[in-house]
Amino acid sequence: MPPISSLLRPPFLGAVILFASLMIANGAESTKNQPADIDLRVAILAPISGHTSLDNKIAKLQAKVKTTGRAEPIIVQLGWAFVAKARVSSDPGFYKLAQLCAQAVESEVADDPDAMLLRGHIAHALHHFSEVEAIGRKLTSETRPGWESFALLGDGLMEQGKLGEAIEAYQHMVDIRPCMQTYARVAHVRWLKGDLEGATELMTTAVEESSERDPEPAAWAYTHLASYQLQSGNTADAERSLNRATDFVPDYPGALLIRAKLLLSDNESAEALPILERAIQQSPLPEYQWMLADTARIADEKKLAAKIEDAIRMRGKSEDPRSFSLFLASRHENTKLALELAQEELNNRRDVFTYDAVAWAALANGDAAQAQKNIEHALSEGTVDARLFYHAGQIALANGEKKIAAEWFAKAVPLKQMLLPSEQADLGAQLTRLPQSAAIFPALTTEKLATTGRN
Repeated sequence: MPPISSLLRPPFLGAVILFASLMIANGAESTKNQPADIDLRVAILAPISGHTSLDNKIAKLQAKVKTTGRAEPIIVQLGWAFVAKARVSSDPGFYKLAQLCAQAVESEVADDPDAMLLRGHIAHALHHFSEVEAIGRKLTSETRPGWESFALLGDGLMEQGKLGEAIEAYQHMVDIRPCMQTYARVAHVRWLKGDLEGATELMTTAVEESSERDPEPAAWAYTHLASYQLQSGNTADAERSLNRATDFVPDYPGALLIRAKLLLSDNESAEALPILERAIQQSPLPEYQWMLADTARIADEKKLAAKIEDAIRMRGKSEDPRSFSLFLASRHENTKLALELAQEELNNRRDVFTYDAVAWAALANGDAAQAQKNIEHALSEGTVDARLFYHAGQIALANGEKKIAAEWFAKAVPLKQMLLPSEQADLGAQLTRLPQSAAIFPALTTEKLATTGRN
């Protein structure tokens, strides 16, 4: 097992520190509206550590920028490489470097569409979804917009809960170019609309289009395919998809998380623990840490579980407010903050999962009526999701609707492998209190998890 300290370190900030030190050294307090002068060049051309194929690609592009006269197209490529590095490493500093690349190009060529597209994807990664929509609409208003422009617009609309408009944008996208990235987006929309079989079918088509030339999107697609397959109970297919994901990107965090769920579904917590530790080393986000803490408790690693939960409390608000809100509400800790975080997230991200977070936090604050109103929004698209169903059952119970609660819990049971262990334990505990549904769920409650779930 790696040292506990290595699992609790702050988010990867190497690129942020590099960026800040370079700007300070050059007397720059802000990069907003800054021309493509020596400050920008120094920042985007500074060597980064690492010896992966992606690191080598970044170094080669940096070298080309230094030796090319009109380097704008190469700077855009460098920006995309920084985006890929940010996604793989979970280091937000690389998004800052990518932003500088877009800014450097746009300071030379106003409204350059390639730089705008890059800037739009960075905004998406940083959850600035209204900005994503604005950039997407501007790009799609061109005479001959590319599929990437409609993809960006669809992404921004989807995250804001505007699924009808997102589907329209995605239709334009896939009509222009059927490929892995367009198929994968449409597959995800199918899943959101409750069509798990259709999502699995289309994501299978997507991964058939994958290429080693673009490994991170391929790993993403295979990971999502594995998630759909695990949700369907097709564990053998899920295992194969996870193997392919890590062929493209070794220790891909999302794939490690799904692999741990696969192992836990077979009660193999000891095997899942080191896999989750590797995932945390790559991506120390609250959802991953929460899974690790639950697994550590099952494996009798109580000190590790407590340390990881402390790390969530320390940095969850800044790293992932929505997941942190869910964590606090589930633990009945600082429930007022949980509700505030979820409601703030809803100002920017009005998708079904944010409505669910608001509903769950409202329930933790004793407001069953508000919880019911928001869970209805969360369920409105027909998304087949274990956590949505589990939460809906809890909220129905709080409103005195035992029969409806049992129906929602019954929907969650076949999908329980997608829940966190503490959520599974609490789902089992709630069902034992409902005589009409207790028989459909095997006993999951254990002393190790009894204090982590909702009682």
